[in-house]
Amino acid sequence: MTYTGRFAPSPSGPLHAGSLVAALASWLDARAHQGRWLLRIEDVDQPRCPLRNGRQCVEDLAWLGFRWDEEPLWQSRRSEVYQRVLDRLTVEGLTYPCFCTRAQLHPEAAPNLGGSQLVYPGTCARLSPQEVLALSRQRRPAICLRVPDEEVCFTDRL
Repeated sequence: MTYTGRFAPSPSGPLHAGSLVAALASWLDARAHQGRWLLRIEDVDQPRCPLRNGRQCVEDLAWLGFRWDEEPLWQSRRSEVYQRVLDRLTVEGLTYPCFCTRAQLHPEAAPNLGGSQLVYPGTCARLSPQEVLALSRQRRPAICLRVPDEEVCFTDRL
């Protein structure tokens, strides 16, 4: 199996020194293992990561001499892939909708969560279909995964 390294910036602003150090370390590690080095642009939070920032990041890295072994992968262009997997997990009963706000889940920390380690308590994990329908009229839910001993929540609204 070929070693693969990658750099995956979230382009919420200009490329900064810390990101460059991370890119260089990843690139050097991949090359030291005679492996591939990939660039993945984490641009799914489009209000915070406009396309121009991602493009500028790619241009800056190229200008600095970085070369990747495949075309850069833009996460925002992979929505169909993620939706297919989410649909499959939902059919298998491994997801549920969560209607909680950040303030409801973590009143002591909202709105600034800082670096604290927070675990979602599964508040909406056992809602009835009628409760889900009623809550759906009020707000769009996040989708949570059912996993043993904990709940993992994915959302673009919190």
